[in-house]
Amino acid sequence: MYLPNDQSKLFCLECVTEVDENYESSVFPFLEQLVRQHGIVNVYKACDSIESFEESLNILLYEDRNFKDYDLLYFICQGSGEDIVLDGYIYSLGEIAELFEGKLKNKILHFANSKALDLDSETAQYFLDVTGAKAVSGYMETNSFPSAALDMQYFGLYQEITDVRDLVETLFEKHYTLCTRLGFHLYY
Repeated sequence: MYLPNDQSKLFCLECVTEVDENYESSVFPFLEQLVRQHGIVNVYKACDSIESFEESLNILLYEDRNFKDYDLLYFICQGSGEDIVLDGYIYSLGEIAELFEGKLKNKILHFANSKALDLDSETAQYFLDVTGAKAVSGYMETNSFPSAALDMQYFGLYQEITDVRDLVETLFEKHYTLCTRLGFHLYY
């Protein structure tokens, strides 16, 4: 199904070592490119502890008046499998599912390849069922080659293709080598 979205909106949450008032993320140029190339409006938030991570998600869910308009949630964090590791604390996808319970309808949660996303079918289905998310996606490979180039294409294609199966099929058709090198995976 090919239906152009009015304008996708993205919320980016980056886990960093330390946040201070002069912090300049290396993600900013990527987010600016999303606006220029694809018209994807975005909001950025950095967190450096599990407390600021949870606080950021709670603000997003309960105080951000635009939360319902975000199509894409983009998490840039460390970890593997179903776990996010932040400041020595392990946070599971199941815990994230409980925070987002029933609140991700028609949204995709996407992880950059700083975290390997390797879920068993039961964990993926639990996350989708509890949150109502359209999909959760990410990469099975973490390496020195950042996923930003493929993330840009993925988010750009989402502007045109709303069906996740068609979206992934088109992404692989256009960027097969990059998708396989990074181990792109989408659970829906």
